Amino acid sequence: MIYLYAKAVHIIFVVCWMAGLFYMPRLFIYHTEAKQKGESEYSVLHQQFVVMEKRLWWVITTPAMILTIVAGAVMLTMNPSLLVAGWMQVKLCFVVGLIVYHFVSQRIMFQLREGRSTWSSSQLRIWNEVSTVILFAIVFLVVLKSAIGWVFGVIGIMGLGVLLMVLVKIYKRYRKNKGEYVD
Repeated sequence: MIYLYAKAVHIIFVVCWMAGLFYMPRLFIYHTEAKQKGESEYSVLHQQFVVMEKRLWWVITTPAMILTIVAGAVMLTMNPSLLVAGWMQVKLCFVVGLIVYHFVSQRIMFQLREGRSTWSSSQLRIWNEVSTVILFAIVFLVVLKSAIGWVFGVIGIMGLGVLLMVLVKIYKRYRKNKGEYVD
């Protein structure tokens, strides 16, 4: 029964962690784009984004990461045979990638707070998609329980991502030609 409780906690906090990882780069994009405003407006926006990022990071995202890892470790401790499964080994590699993503995002947050981030909003938009690709890989691994099955899911989501980026660029060009779009 403890295993099932740990599994439920794991799933709940994965959702919370991913919500934070999805929203944080969005805040980074808005924070970065606020620099295009006047100095007084940027000053107000900067302070607001610093508060929002700090709260999201330390109240939701990081505690959710910790609880996700703890619950996952409990499950692996209770069922160590999972550690020899190829799909689980690949999943754990992706989890390590997600943890690295988490701490790189934390560094970006600190850089933005200090006003020394070199990331453009376009780079941050791409960065925002990295966690999505990792999530897709992990979900396909867990559901298919295949060390290679995740590849097709990730290729599919990347293909969809490329298609969406192309369509957005076409739409921007269309609006720019009509004089409606200001970047």
